[in-house]
Amino acid sequence: MFYFCNVKKSLFILTLFILLKPFLPIVEYVVNYEYISKVLCVNKETPIMGCDGKCYLMSQLAKSAEDEKPISDKKVIVKDVEILFFQVIKQVVFLKTIITQKSISNFNYCNLYDYLNSSTTFHPPTIIS
Repeated sequence: MFYFCNVKKSLFILTLFILLKPFLPIVEYVVNYEYISKVLCVNKETPIMGCDGKCYLMSQLAKSAEDEKPISDKKVIVKDVEILFFQVIKQVVFLKTIITQKSISNFNYCNLYDYLNSSTTFHPPTIIS
C-alpha cells in the first residue's frame, strides 16, 4: 500500500510539472524579478520604457513555445556528411528458369486379368453324409 501511494504522488507531481511547464518562465520571472530587471533586461539603459525585465520574459516565453512545437514544424537543417567507407554492392542477376514437364508416352498396356464367361450359376458342393 505504501508503494502505491508513492507512485500516485510521483505521478501527480510529474503530471503537474508537464501541465505547468509553459508557465515556468513566468514563475522564474516572479521569483528572480530583481536580478532579471537589473542584470538581464535588454532595455535597462532606458528606464523610461518601464520594461523591468519583461523583454527577457518574452524571450524566455518564445523559447519555451519553440520547444513545445512538434518536430514537423521546426526547420530541418541539412548538413553535408562525409562518407567514411564505401563498399560496392554486387548486383544480383536472376536467370530465367524454364520448368517443363515431360509427358510420358510409354503406353505398355498389359492385359493381366482373366475373365470366364459362363452362364451357369455357381453352387457349392453338397456334402453327402
